Amino acid sequence: MAEASATRTGNLELGILLTTLAFFSVAVMSAFGKAASPLVSSGVLVFFQNSISLLLLLPWVFYLGLGNMKTEHLGLHVVRGVSGMLSQYFMFVALNYIPLVDAVLLVNAAPLFIPLVSWVWWRQRIEGKLWLSLVIGFIGIILVLQPGKDVFSWATPLAILAGIFSAIALVSVGRLNTTEPSLRILFYYFLISSILTVPLLITKWSPPEPRAWAYLIGIGLTMAVAQFLLILAYEQASPSRVSPFNYSVVLFSGLIGWVVWDEVPNALSLLGTVLVCAGGILSVIGHHKTHGHLPMNQVRNELPIRQG
Repeated sequence: MAEASATRTGNLELGILLTTLAFFSVAVMSAFGKAASPLVSSGVLVFFQNSISLLLLLPWVFYLGLGNMKTEHLGLHVVRGVSGMLSQYFMFVALNYIPLVDAVLLVNAAPLFIPLVSWVWWRQRIEGKLWLSLVIGFIGIILVLQPGKDVFSWATPLAILAGIFSAIALVSVGRLNTTEPSLRILFYYFLISSILTVPLLITKWSPPEPRAWAYLIGIGLTMAVAQFLLILAYEQASPSRVSPFNYSVVLFSGLIGWVVWDEVPNALSLLGTVLVCAGGILSVIGHHKTHGHLPMNQVRNELPIRQG
C-alpha cells in the first residue's frame, strides 16, 4: 500500500485546539451514553457507536480502494477490536450507575495501566520515575473510589476494567502504528466492534423511543467527529506533544455532569481527579522518554493517499 507522511505544519497551538475539541466530542459522546443507558442496553450503545462511525468512514475507504485495507496483522487488529469494544461496553454499563466524570476519568486512566500491560505483554521494563507516576495516579484512583464510603458503587470497578481494556487496545494500536495507516486501524476497529456487538443487538433489541434514537445517533456522530479531529490534530503536532490535553475530557465531563445531572464531586474526589490526571500525564512523558511514543488514541501520524 502506498503511504505518505501527512504534511506537518508545526502549528502546536492548532494541534492543541483540535485535540481539545476532539476530547470535548468524547465528553459529549459519554454524556449521550449516560443519558441513553436507562433506555437501551450497553451492547446496543456500543453497536451504534461503532456502526455509525463505520458508515461515515466507508466513503473514504471506497475512495482509496478496498485493496488498501489488506493487512498482515489481522490478529493484532482483532485484539485491538475486542479490547476496545469491551472498554466501551463496560464504560456504558458504569455510566448508568456512577457520575459521568468518574466513569470518564477511570476509563481515561489507561496511561496508568499501559506500562503494566506493556511489561506483561512485551516485557518492556518500567523505569523508577515511571513507577512514581503510576503510584501518584493509583493514589488518585483510590481517592476517587473512596472504598468503604457511601459514594462507592458496585459499578465503579467496571469503569476501572474499561480503563484496563482501553490500555490493552492502546498498546495494540502502538504496535499497529509501526506498519498500519490510521484509516486501516479505524476501519478494522469499527468493523470488528460492530460485528462483535451484533449478538448483543439482536438479543437486547427493542424499538427505541425517539429520544433514545437521538442519543444513539449522537453517540455515533460524536465518536466519528472525535477521530476526525484527532487526525487533523496530529497533522499539526506529534501526539506526544498534545496528548496531555486529552485530559481536558475530564474537565468537560465534570462540567456536563454538574449542569445536566447535578453531580458535584467531594473534596477527596477532586483531589483524586487531579492526581489521576497528573499521574497519567507523567506516565505519558516518562514512557515516551524511555520507550518512544505512548499510544493515547486510535490514530497515527501517517495518512494514506491515493497514488496516480
